[in-house]
Amino acid sequence: MRKKMRVVKRDQCIGCFSCMYACSRAFHNEVTTDKSAMRVRAYAGTEGSFSIRMCTGCPDPDCKSACPVEALELLPGGGVKLIEEKCIRCGKCVKACTLHAMQWDVENKKPLPCIHCGICAKFCPNDVIELVELNN
Repeated sequence: MRKKMRVVKRDQCIGCFSCMYACSRAFHNEVTTDKSAMRVRAYAGTEGSFSIRMCTGCPDPDCKSACPVEALELLPGGGVKLIEEKCIRCGKCVKACTLHAMQWDVENKKPLPCIHCGICAKFCPNDVIELVELNN
């Protein structure tokens, strides 16, 4: 059974960024939100709403199609993983993502694709995101 990350309780997000810190620590061994493969941003206003941008695991992703050197490999069931040695750091994949889910590592100038591992969900205190099983 395939698994993908999903936002399941957006209204429960408190903007603590625990999900982003967990991703950055797990894959880059850094305590920062800058190297997370997802983003949480606050909306202005009194209601305290948050925008959560994460890869939905497109079966035919625009980010992969936009890469001129085929540095993004399609994962089984959708989504992509980065083949770093092929990447020319052009950023076309980030610009091509219509959901604005592909993140960019400003320091190292490379894309940060989500690989749907679930580490972000594990550290979310309000179960806003989870790794869900997909039927097809």
